[in-house]
Amino acid sequence: MENLRLNVALLRKKVPNLTSAAKSVGLRPATVSNLSTGKIPVGRAEVRTIVALAELAGCSLDELIIRGESVEMIETGIKTLDLFAPIAKGGTVGLVARPGMGQLVVLGEMLYRLKREGYVTILIKPKGNHPELDDILDDVDFVTNNINETFKVMLKEGTDKDYVLTADRSYVISGEFFTLQETFDDKGISEVTTFLMDLKGEAVDEDLPYGPLDTLWQFDADLATRHKYPAINPIYSTSSILEGSYLEPVHHSIQQRAQKLLRRYRELRAIVNVHGIERLPAAESQIYKQGERLEAYLTQPFFVAEAFTGKKGEDVKLEDTLNDVRRILENPSSISEANELNFIGKLKR
Repeated sequence: MENLRLNVALLRKKVPNLTSAAKSVGLRPATVSNLSTGKIPVGRAEVRTIVALAELAGCSLDELIIRGESVEMIETGIKTLDLFAPIAKGGTVGLVARPGMGQLVVLGEMLYRLKREGYVTILIKPKGNHPELDDILDDVDFVTNNINETFKVMLKEGTDKDYVLTADRSYVISGEFFTLQETFDDKGISEVTTFLMDLKGEAVDEDLPYGPLDTLWQFDADLATRHKYPAINPIYSTSSILEGSYLEPVHHSIQQRAQKLLRRYRELRAIVNVHGIERLPAAESQIYKQGERLEAYLTQPFFVAEAFTGKKGEDVKLEDTLNDVRRILENPSSISEANELNFIGKLKR
């Protein structure tokens, strides 16, 4: 089948307040969000949905649907992100979290890693006083006060650079962010990978908090409470890259199987927390232990947190992540209690 995906950039440009617009024509914002991130492939969407989106954007179906264009993945070296919700280069990533879930730590780690890879990093300073942002400024090349200043910095640095832009949701709500993206398009600045955060934590309660996204990172209160970091939900986080046509078949298969295991593990945890693991049948007990092992593997120390955790930050190649997760999925019974700690230790290296 020909590669098909929504022109997310066009939707952002043409329909800034997509949540209200979608509801006004009878579309569920969650459906639009899932189409944008690729959780629902365009080829499986209802025709009326695609037609309604084209009408909202005032464009043709050919303009709304991108055919045959490759999407480049940015490999971060962070296991759970690369496996479950990879970043599309030049795309927009939305972080959905309440305060205290670690979104600024993840954002700071991304700035560190991408700056290390040669990206020019820019933070548009949110309106008001936000001292909590001081912890992520070490790896920000430029702090700007508004979109005009941001654009001037990019012009001075050069339109051929790879940029990482970070902005608060307040710029999305005001419409300024969409104006900036429109300016990028007009001036030919295409390699801008954007991270949208929400310092107030209100995005959690919205169906489409940032408009169309290429990647969504949904933070998880349960993981944060149990200190399983990064506390990014592997079931609800997603990316347009996860469409089978853009992802290596092996990655796609392992991602789907791992997600299925973790979904069932979470269901079993609710039972175990009340009745204990001894109440589970043998087969489900193995699934529970398998899910527990995978969840432990997906934790990872960050470079930016070394001073606080005392643990050295880790880079894990995607190939290694896929091989390790495959081992957990395919050979749970081959790991005895005697070598359990050694196995987990090897996986985490």
